[in-house]
Amino acid sequence: MKLWKPLAAALGLCLSVTAYAQNLTLSFGTQLPETHVVYKGILEVKRKLEESSKGSMTLKIFPGAQLGDFKAMVGQTQAGDLDIVMTGYPDMSYIIPELKLIGAPYVISSYEHLRAVVKSPYGQRMDAKFREKGVNLFDVWYEGTRHTTANKPINSMADLKGLKMRTPNVPFLIAYAQAVGATPAPVAFAELYLALQTKQVDAQENPLPTIDAVKIYEVQKHIALTGHFIASSAILVGEKALKKLNPTQKQWLDEAIQAGGKVATAGVMKSEADLIAGFKAKGLTVSTVDTAPFRSAMKSYYDTLDAEFGAGEIGRIMAVK
Repeated sequence: MKLWKPLAAALGLCLSVTAYAQNLTLSFGTQLPETHVVYKGILEVKRKLEESSKGSMTLKIFPGAQLGDFKAMVGQTQAGDLDIVMTGYPDMSYIIPELKLIGAPYVISSYEHLRAVVKSPYGQRMDAKFREKGVNLFDVWYEGTRHTTANKPINSMADLKGLKMRTPNVPFLIAYAQAVGATPAPVAFAELYLALQTKQVDAQENPLPTIDAVKIYEVQKHIALTGHFIASSAILVGEKALKKLNPTQKQWLDEAIQAGGKVATAGVMKSEADLIAGFKAKGLTVSTVDTAPFRSAMKSYYDTLDAEFGAGEIGRIMAVK
């Protein structure tokens, strides 16, 4: 999933871990709040990194979009002002357009399918494009399957017609809102709760753990299990950040990120299994909808992507095992 360039030895000397082991703090930015189950994965990265390095390396974490939205943090990571950023893997389509192919609703069927696609020839091509943009993909964590909430019951796709639906400002989720008959209304994640509370928007879509973490259930009482998108947390390390590290430190960081991914993914899967009952207990309506019309509605968007990136690309990604 990643390809690092060896750190050049200064003045021809081989730097040992001891010689390079001054205390080093890496900055880590995410839009997710500390209340999100995925945040436990970030804390595990910090714990594991400190353990492996015997305290010579640590993380300074900036949660809750403290440093701006994901695009702002990616820019900071490219510039070297931020070392590590967490963002949705296909959300990076704003600078790597081919990622729209796996962002398209219902193309990725599960987290296991997503990981297979990331490891496939398509994913390897995306890795190279990430590096061209000055960031390195270390891992992709599961953030949950996105579902739709609204201020009215949603029992079929027809119930979404005419609603103003908040989406992130990414093309494939805007396409989802349009395809199901809603009016897309891109709103920054940090402003989502207020937008729902003030009725600026009527509906939104997010994974169940995110709906729980930011208390969307306080301002939206109806959840439709549309399952239209497998959300991910891509862990991106800046090229400039990597140049601070010797090979051993890179290995420590990689191992810490992999350990964090296991904690985050397991936590999300358990959370999803528990939350539906929890939401019902809070008085929310949770409906299981027929997703066939939703899937059919996306065909025109798939055709648009095939025209942009090559006929059959969507089908090939869907077929990856």
